[in-house]
Amino acid sequence: MSHLHKIAGRVMGEFNSFKGSRPALDNGELLVVRSVCQENIDIHNEVDEKLDNLVKELNGREVNVVSDEAGKIINKMDEQVRTTVKINETADSNGVIRMAHDLEQMGLTVKYRLFRMEHADVFVVLWKDKNNNGPCFIETTISDEYV
Repeated sequence: MSHLHKIAGRVMGEFNSFKGSRPALDNGELLVVRSVCQENIDIHNEVDEKLDNLVKELNGREVNVVSDEAGKIINKMDEQVRTTVKINETADSNGVIRMAHDLEQMGLTVKYRLFRMEHADVFVVLWKDKNNNGPCFIETTISDEYV
């Protein structure tokens, strides 16, 4: 099991979403895993604390998504995706903010963290109906820092 898979396991475990989790992309440089949280998580009152605890538990350092550092991380992740998937669009370091805005326009609440670890960069995003109804979805993207 690679260190990317171990990190994904910790992320999914923190949100009780390991059961049913599936890799959407796994190319050795980048791992994207999607799932649904098995518990009824309050997106407004629980998720921020859980994300902050996750960053601490993984000895991570949070990165502001509106920064040059975040732009470099997002561009690197984009390049790693493009080694596996053909994408006609150019990389967009502001895509995180646009994604959150678009999901919120659809009636969802979105919470996310971008953080750096010793050997990986990690982006975790959760979204759920803004009225806290239904399931909470989660996706994590983990980029190998060695590449």
